[in-house]
Amino acid sequence: MMTQRDRDRLVTLRKVKKGGITQREAAEELGISERQVRRLMKGLKAEGDRAVIHGLRGRPSNRRLSEGLRKRIVGILSQPVYRGFGPTLASEHLFRKYRIRIGREALRQQMVEAGLWRAKKRRAGPVHVWRARRSRLGELVQWDTSDHDWLEGRGERMQLIHMIDDATSRLRARFVRQDTSEENMRMARGWIERYGRMVACYTDKASMFQTAPKIRRGESAEGPDPTQRPWTQIGRALQELGVTLIAAHSPQAKGRVERSFQTAQDRLVKELRVAGARTLEEANRVLEEVFLPWWDATCTVKPAHPDDAHRKLDRVHNLDAIFSIVEARRVLCDYTFRLDGKAYQIERTEIRAGLRGALLRVERRLDGSLAVAFQDRYLRFRECPRPVPQRRSHAARPAAQKAKARPAKARSGWMEHFDLQQSLPIWRAATVSEAPAEQP
Repeated sequence: MMTQRDRDRLVTLRKVKKGGITQREAAEELGISERQVRRLMKGLKAEGDRAVIHGLRGRPSNRRLSEGLRKRIVGILSQPVYRGFGPTLASEHLFRKYRIRIGREALRQQMVEAGLWRAKKRRAGPVHVWRARRSRLGELVQWDTSDHDWLEGRGERMQLIHMIDDATSRLRARFVRQDTSEENMRMARGWIERYGRMVACYTDKASMFQTAPKIRRGESAEGPDPTQRPWTQIGRALQELGVTLIAAHSPQAKGRVERSFQTAQDRLVKELRVAGARTLEEANRVLEEVFLPWWDATCTVKPAHPDDAHRKLDRVHNLDAIFSIVEARRVLCDYTFRLDGKAYQIERTEIRAGLRGALLRVERRLDGSLAVAFQDRYLRFRECPRPVPQRRSHAARPAAQKAKARPAKARSGWMEHFDLQQSLPIWRAATVSEAPAEQP
């Protein structure tokens, strides 16, 4: 059957046949080469109007998959482990695991026919003006955590921490059991050790990043200036590194990291299912070996400016000290300090002027060790042994001595000759007591 495009081509060829236009003009009008025009003119003379119809129209493609291979693909994708796979991810797994090469569009049509994929209607969404990316790598790093059923009930509950560069979408991620300050510090330290100090970090207003403002009656809802609030442990660490901490007012503001979680909750969950991951270690192995390499090859972009905004670490940046839980403790008169119900004695050789009564910087390192600094100098100390409580012996106790008998008190005799039966009634005694005394 001839299409409208074929009819238009036939009209042009007839003009050439009648000598109305040249073959060069016909080629420009049809957008083909002169050689193709000559071939069509030759076919028009031999076959007539059917020359403009492609010879393979209505016939199966030479690259069509065999019926056996089509059944094998449908059988593979019908397994429970591939439930919910889209055409793109399914085509990648077919080539990676079974060495079956098939385009995602051809696979999509095949999955629709087999009922494994349901085509979605595209709807015009609301118009949203996207914020332009930062121009350089390291200018802004978005940072967040996603709580999701990553193992689909096969193992323990985990959370995924993401740090993504705004300019390039470069991503670092790690599964953790709990979203704590210590785990987020380890994540930030890994980024800084690999790339350097970023200019700014973009986070939400979680308590580990920003302290909650105390708002008095009549004050603004925003509270005091965030730079004047007490630092959290992560905020202090970034401040010591010279990194600006920016708190987003809504999830949409840090949309790049939120969209990265949407991708992970679809693709990464299925990769974990195929790998059969059940533990935290297995999930992190799939993340490092499968998901992150795919992300770097597919989802990253080149920055608008080739310069790297990351700054190198200086000698003053001790990452062990910076990424630790820092507390202040006061030195007592005997050059000891208390921490978690324990007493620690500062070594005699470390005692210096101004130490007694001063505040120490106590660092709980991420590796579990403890360090104490005073005026940028680390002190040696030791834990004071706790006094051993004395236990009472179970030997027979001596018989208790009898208490000495106390002498009885002398008994008063003011009622010895008083008889209640022969005494006057109370009312009579009261009358007698109120009578006036007789005159002598």
